[in-house]
Amino acid sequence: MQGNRSRDTKPEMAVRSAVHRRGIRFRVSARPQPELARTADLVLRKTRIAVFVDGCYWHGCPEHHTQPATNSEYWSDKIARNIERDQETTAYLQQTGWTVMRFWEHEDPEAVADRVQEAVQSYLSGGVTSGDLRGRNRR
Repeated sequence: MQGNRSRDTKPEMAVRSAVHRRGIRFRVSARPQPELARTADLVLRKTRIAVFVDGCYWHGCPEHHTQPATNSEYWSDKIARNIERDQETTAYLQQTGWTVMRFWEHEDPEAVADRVQEAVQSYLSGGVTSGDLRGRNRR
């Protein structure tokens, strides 16, 4: 598992590139809250938006996740813990005033960037406060 990247994956890089082309600036692989020992893939501090690009295998995508035949109990427990940790992270950030946006690695990077841009514009126009966009997310 050491060979698995925790940042700079191809899907994450594609989303970062698409968001950056729209003129939106962000921190990469940063902690949204200093006390939270977890990082978001993109952190937009001014608008308090945390973006996660989750891998289908590691985060249990309902469309693409497949259970391995070898050591399946270990892997199913691991994926379940990952999903639980994702839910805890989302809940914590929302309680502290962040808008959390989660996307799967198979989602179109341009569509993801469009949604991030909408969230930023909504926040800056005063139409939405942090946390109000959670209904648009997958979890």
